[in-house]
Amino acid sequence: MEAVSFTRMADGTREDYQLLARLEHEYARRLPDRVLASVEALKESLGGYQVTRYEHSLQTATRALRDGRDPEYVVMALVHDIGDDLAPYSHSELVGSVLRPYVRPEVVWIAKHHGAFQLHYYGHHVGADRNARERFRDSPWFGACAEFCEKYDQESFDPQYTSLPMSTFRPLVEAVFALPTYADPDGLV
Repeated sequence: MEAVSFTRMADGTREDYQLLARLEHEYARRLPDRVLASVEALKESLGGYQVTRYEHSLQTATRALRDGRDPEYVVMALVHDIGDDLAPYSHSELVGSVLRPYVRPEVVWIAKHHGAFQLHYYGHHVGADRNARERFRDSPWFGACAEFCEKYDQESFDPQYTSLPMSTFRPLVEAVFALPTYADPDGLV
């Protein structure tokens, strides 16, 4: 295995960091596979619903695709809950960070805030503020996030709905995650 010469980053050489940049590029090329594996992992996620979180994700993406949404939006709809396992109380923020270098800011905003917007449907039943989304009312993307939750996310817990298979979404995921189109000029996010 190729490895750097340093044990402290401050001691790294140009060659060390060029090696790491090459290896990181190769690793990043396989991101679509890891993203899809995260969606697949939702088959074993939080229970209690009439469908798995995986099926919920497929339904959400299927509805968005059938409604003519663009690839960035459809991919966001597919992956919007992949943070559930690692960040059950902040999953929206996690997925927003995953998407940020790859999709336009509006779509990132929807992903990042959909959790607060979903409280509109159930917050009052669990002691949460069902109007939590109102703190974002001044955002130009408030309506877009409310629409995502209304038309796609909260609708997608139906065991009778016929979702498209994951294979339908793989090319979209591969295309969206191919390049960090929205990364900072320095390549950082």
